[in-house]
Amino acid sequence: MPEGPFAPVRERRLDLDRAKGLAILLVVFGHIVARQQPEGLTWYEPLRFAVYRFHMPLFFYLSGTVAMLSGVLATPPARWATLLERRAVRLLLPFFAVGLLILLGKLGAGQVTTTVDNAPEGLGAGLRHLFWDTATSPATSIWYLLVLFLATLVAVPAMRLGLGSTGLVVLGLAFQFLPIPPVLYLDRFASHFLFFAMGIWVAHRQAWLLTAFSRQIGLWVGLFLGSLALAEAGVLPEAWSMLVCGLLALPALHALVRAAPANRLRWPLWFGRYSMVIYLFNTIAIGVAKAVLVALGLGWTVAGFWLHAPVLMAAGVFLPVLFKWLLLRRIPAVDRLTD
Repeated sequence: MPEGPFAPVRERRLDLDRAKGLAILLVVFGHIVARQQPEGLTWYEPLRFAVYRFHMPLFFYLSGTVAMLSGVLATPPARWATLLERRAVRLLLPFFAVGLLILLGKLGAGQVTTTVDNAPEGLGAGLRHLFWDTATSPATSIWYLLVLFLATLVAVPAMRLGLGSTGLVVLGLAFQFLPIPPVLYLDRFASHFLFFAMGIWVAHRQAWLLTAFSRQIGLWVGLFLGSLALAEAGVLPEAWSMLVCGLLALPALHALVRAAPANRLRWPLWFGRYSMVIYLFNTIAIGVAKAVLVALGLGWTVAGFWLHAPVLMAAGVFLPVLFKWLLLRRIPAVDRLTD
């Protein structure tokens, strides 16, 4: 169907905020084990595998939706330089600042403890892996910010050139099959741009698509859960699992947050409000909490993980918010960047 003009939507969309709040909790859950789970632990990795099939596709879908609804994609060429500057401040400045903080923190912690996850080999190697050869970045937890910047950088001129939201989806599908090297996180851009484009595509047609998602919620949720089961069983190859599960998650999860009882819940809105600061600092908080627990004698073992898991989860969620309340709010520019 042809694409018509789209007027930006200015009112707050609580369904998007709720979805963002739930998504950030999944991000933290996926980070409580950075590399090596306790030997003999059997339940965590299957759960994390399932979460990684769809949680970042959901984040990019939400970001694409917001980009469309806010009018960012309709920015005229005369204002592209201003838009680029604003997006760089909003996304790249936190990416580089927190990336350096994580790198230096790991280098310092490595001098006093052996519990540092994904420890860099040194400052030079760490910088190279952080900003260029990103397959082994010491701060992979914040790659979303750089990739989202790249997605906006591609989508804005593409829309201006008449590619349209359908064209962006086709472009995203094409990226899935290109052999992109892990340089500057371009491989992650290629694997996730499709979901950003899907957010744009759905937002352009939300008047009828969101209703269709809700009317067929049982079907979408069933297909999504079925795809996760196939991925867990190995029937769905891992190379395809994020594409299939991620795409099916979008209508299923969007419909769920719009349906009762989720559409009356307040706590996901709280987590959604603080999702940026949680995203930026959750791995640092988790690393500190893990080091404290190990220093107190609670080993990284199957038996100890039953306490590690909830403590690390709570630390990853609430310590960044506490950090914002106690310190970042005293610095208005930094406070705005972490909103």
